[in-house]
Amino acid sequence: MIPADCFARLPELLAGDADLVRRGRWLDVECRIEIGSEPFHLSLRQGALAALERGPRLMKSTSFTVRGTDEAWRRHWRRMPEPGWHDLFALTKRGAASMEGDLRPLLQNLQFFKDLLALPRRLPETN
Repeated sequence: MIPADCFARLPELLAGDADLVRRGRWLDVECRIEIGSEPFHLSLRQGALAALERGPRLMKSTSFTVRGTDEAWRRHWRRMPEPGWHDLFALTKRGAASMEGDLRPLLQNLQFFKDLLALPRRLPETN
């Protein structure tokens, strides 16, 4: 399964993690996550995923964007990622990912986003 297809399963993964939704209960944000060349637009409301749109959207406003290569996400989503592939900041340090835009909502809810973007590790297809 390609990384974008794994990430497309995020709604069911997040819905199955009540603790993560609870931790994000004060978060309302629009953001963009790029899995390789495939963009995803996330609308988070009170920690829940109100919408996930796959593919480019013209004139879609977002607070921030996190971009990563297919390899970066594939290695990040292993059940036990190797050093340098285990964390969002490790991916940016190695040049396999980037973050841009108004990073304030990301940084204020950093552990939520780290855990959210690691949810595909639970899929058997990623290991």
